[in-house]
Amino acid sequence: MTLIKSISGIRGTIGGAPGNALTPLDVVKFTSAFGQWVINKTGNKKIVIGRDARISGEMVRNLVVGTLQGLGIDVIDLDLSTTPTVEVAVPLENAGGGIILTASHNPKQWNALKLLNNKGEFISSADGQEVLDIAEKSAVEYADVDSLGSYKLDHTYVDKHIELILALPLVDVEAIKNANFKVVVDAVNSTGGIFVPKLLKALGVETIHELYCTPDGKFPHNPEPLAEHLTELSKTVVGKKADLGISVDPDVDRLVFMSEDGNLFGEEYTLVAVADYVLKHQKGNTVSNLSSTRALQDVTESHGGEYNAAAVGEVNVVEKMKATNAVIGGEGNGGVIYPESHYGRDALVGIALFLTHLAKFGKSISVLRSTYPEYHISKNKITLTAEMDIDSLMQKIQEKYQKQPINTIDGVRIEFDKQWVHLRRSNTEPIIRIYSEGSSETVADALANKIISDFKEMI
Repeated sequence: MTLIKSISGIRGTIGGAPGNALTPLDVVKFTSAFGQWVINKTGNKKIVIGRDARISGEMVRNLVVGTLQGLGIDVIDLDLSTTPTVEVAVPLENAGGGIILTASHNPKQWNALKLLNNKGEFISSADGQEVLDIAEKSAVEYADVDSLGSYKLDHTYVDKHIELILALPLVDVEAIKNANFKVVVDAVNSTGGIFVPKLLKALGVETIHELYCTPDGKFPHNPEPLAEHLTELSKTVVGKKADLGISVDPDVDRLVFMSEDGNLFGEEYTLVAVADYVLKHQKGNTVSNLSSTRALQDVTESHGGEYNAAAVGEVNVVEKMKATNAVIGGEGNGGVIYPESHYGRDALVGIALFLTHLAKFGKSISVLRSTYPEYHISKNKITLTAEMDIDSLMQKIQEKYQKQPINTIDGVRIEFDKQWVHLRRSNTEPIIRIYSEGSSETVADALANKIISDFKEMI
């Protein structure tokens, strides 16, 4: 059993002993702390919640609702929803914050409380630490019987979110409709099964083959949208002679596409393609995290913009986007952040922008993919003993490659012309994660192996 208490939220497996998993007592404890933080921070006693379709969602929702009401907080419950939809709803409801009940791409035994501020954005590191401090000190005061919070169930936000997407200037419904796309959707039996087909229909897509779109939380495969988990989507796209496939994770903030030939477009290239389209019409800068493909930088510079890298984590990407006035950004895991809509990863916005781009491109999705720089990322790790000084090892790596461009805002990233390697230490175990990118898998693997060899020599 696992319970991970971090500044970005509380994540854990269902069942087990309190403090060692996401038990009902833990849900109440951390919901209480967040609710108290919202009251302390904003004085606003209203919180929006929503959940993905995982099996434990209703149970966790009931605990969260009762706890917030016990604090005197009015609850707006979007019920089965998506992370970006809750993010959109918080400011529209003039709420003090939001809670999304989802463990994102984690397997079915997991659930989590993802915490939003009054702008509908993930809380900052400092704010997250305040929430953890409140939980640790039990610095919570519940309301008396005459001051309990109210409860409202609101199922209108699927339509409201889609309407906002259709109103974006760069979303061309007519172009998408005229393209007459045939699309297969794999929503891993979560809320994407509700939202994605409805969005596609609103965009004028008439032929939609739904694959695992029943929102019952019974994930038919590992819910992380990676190539090895999407074999059925690949077969269905080819078998149905579809133009493309779409896959989202359980809370619909990650987005990947399948080409008509059954090959994955590449999760790293979701953001690259959307950024390419946006930058053609909206000059500006871009941001992604340090572990994302260099292709975004290449595309950005080809449009005359400036690319900046942020530390890993959505809140860090958003902060860098605001600081650099980026018009598009996100993460290489298929996360698209389009400020014209809101500052949060949004697969629904990504779908609308990508389909517009593909429709105007006028050729197949595989041809579109071939127009972008070819890079490959290799992901590895080194397991060390707890006694080893990881900081010292990281410093030695910096010294060895001091003549190369180095970025240390989040671990150590070393650039070798258009290749790079990014080393990050784990916060929970003695592991150094190593991400490397090159013009081919062989080049990326060789770069990672070189760094791993360096570590072994130093050890």
